[in-house]
Amino acid sequence: MSVKKIATNQPKFFKFSDENLNKAKKIIKIYPEKKQASALMPLLYLVQKQNENWIPLVAMKYLAKMLDVPYIRVYEVATFYSMYNFSPVGKYFVQVCTTTPCMINGAEKLINVCKNKISQNQNELSANKTCSWTEVECLGACVNAPMMQINEDYFEDLDKEKAEEIIDMILNDRSPKPGYYKNRRNSEPILGRTTLINSKDA
Repeated sequence: MSVKKIATNQPKFFKFSDENLNKAKKIIKIYPEKKQASALMPLLYLVQKQNENWIPLVAMKYLAKMLDVPYIRVYEVATFYSMYNFSPVGKYFVQVCTTTPCMINGAEKLINVCKNKISQNQNELSANKTCSWTEVECLGACVNAPMMQINEDYFEDLDKEKAEEIIDMILNDRSPKPGYYKNRRNSEPILGRTTLINSKDA
């Protein structure tokens, strides 16, 4: 696992788009009066989504003012969780699971695809600045290992060839289809179902 670094080149200004500002206000209203700070995590995620997958320092200050909390509190929360990025990762952020089930089923091959096609190093932008990649811990799709996550989508049951196809698409700014890449539905056995095959409820 690599340590996420704060970008040296920081924008001087950030504010929510009108659409996201309305979303932020709705999120804040969920929480009781004087408990607006509880909205911080979803608002950080909203910032990241608007800002091409990363959160600049000025956006943390923006949220601190919005929620009337000290800036350091926003910084502490943001840097504690691994799902927030603090430097550009590209329009498509590839996260390859390398926990045991994925590793023994070929995660290393997915990593090599990322190294060969995106960049040799984690959290390093591709030559065309479209994407970057990193290793992560369990993403909760162990039955369909190996797998990777791109932005909000899961890509499961992968092999070297399928991973190459997916990475080629995002390098060309095309959105690949998320889901399962073997001939099965959801997490059913790879050789097909063996129980409830005659059940009306199956």
